[in-house]
Amino acid sequence: SRVLGLGNIGPEAALPVMEGKALLFRYLGGVDAVPLCLRVSSPDALVEAVKMLEPSFGGVNLEDIAQPACFSILERLQEELEIPVWHDDQQGTALVVLAGLLGALDVVGKKREDIRVALIGAGASNLRIASLLMKAGVRGENIVLCDTKGILHRDREDLARSNPWKWQFCLVTNGENLKGGKKEAIEGRDVLIALSSPGPGVIEPEWISRMSRDPVVFACANPVPEIWPWEAKEYGARIVATGRSDFPNQINNSLGFPGLFRGVLSVQARKITDEMCLAAAFALYHFAKRRGLHEEYIIPTMDDWEVYVEEAKAVASVAVEQGLARRPRRPEEVEEEARSLILRARRMVAEGVRNGTIPLPPEGESA
Repeated sequence: SRVLGLGNIGPEAALPVMEGKALLFRYLGGVDAVPLCLRVSSPDALVEAVKMLEPSFGGVNLEDIAQPACFSILERLQEELEIPVWHDDQQGTALVVLAGLLGALDVVGKKREDIRVALIGAGASNLRIASLLMKAGVRGENIVLCDTKGILHRDREDLARSNPWKWQFCLVTNGENLKGGKKEAIEGRDVLIALSSPGPGVIEPEWISRMSRDPVVFACANPVPEIWPWEAKEYGARIVATGRSDFPNQINNSLGFPGLFRGVLSVQARKITDEMCLAAAFALYHFAKRRGLHEEYIIPTMDDWEVYVEEAKAVASVAVEQGLARRPRRPEEVEEEARSLILRARRMVAEGVRNGTIPLPPEGESA
């Protein structure tokens, strides 16, 4: 019901997107994924359909569901199913943003507990990002969210009635009860994370100049970021990340879900918890740190295939620690299996390219 920002374009149109996702699961994580696009009329119908499919699968990745329905669907399926359920637009984005932010804070020399954060956009992604940031040590009172009507604060009674998920963030963030719009939300902040509307011009360059010292800017809208990286840099941003592969510091969910699911499936986990998300984010961060963090490398790239092995091992270990693994295994076993499956998948794709089974994209095009 919300495919790549195109809205409710129907299951047939969504299927190629899901097929591409299944390929990424296989190539990056050694995970066999089946793309299923359902024609359902309500959240209840979707929940019932997934419950009927449960016996045949080891986990569920939800994708491209409009809010606010996506919140209740995820919550219900997590409660009612005995296999892990994941909504990548929420949890996957939050995982990768946190990993990138950890690297960026290392570069600029700031601590999680001290930073002030502006989140522009209050959809499924940014709400989950706010939640995961708080679990990672960012103080809720130092986070400000801003939707199309302005900053979320305790007087936004419209949300108390219409969107209880947003309303709960009105109560636990924005300790100053700041009011206004994007400009006011960004002023004086150490970090700006935008997942809103495609730009340019959604974030004015002048607003960046009014942020704190050495500001970090994540402009993640696709296909065009809310502000161009060179504009943000010109007006004072120390580090800029986007959702695009043609700029440094790409924030892409494909850095998260393949490795996480590899770890979850290796130990047959019953659930995916926030602690597993944190473990995956820190695995990404530590991998990049070992490689050498700098302003244009705050997070691994998808070419760093070994990072998926590290994620799988970290996630599986947490599942075992939390008593959620049906098949508890030692980290070394998970690592060996993940490495073998991922390398096998990569060899298969490489062979397909060599023999012409898998055509390369036309010159000048990229994924």
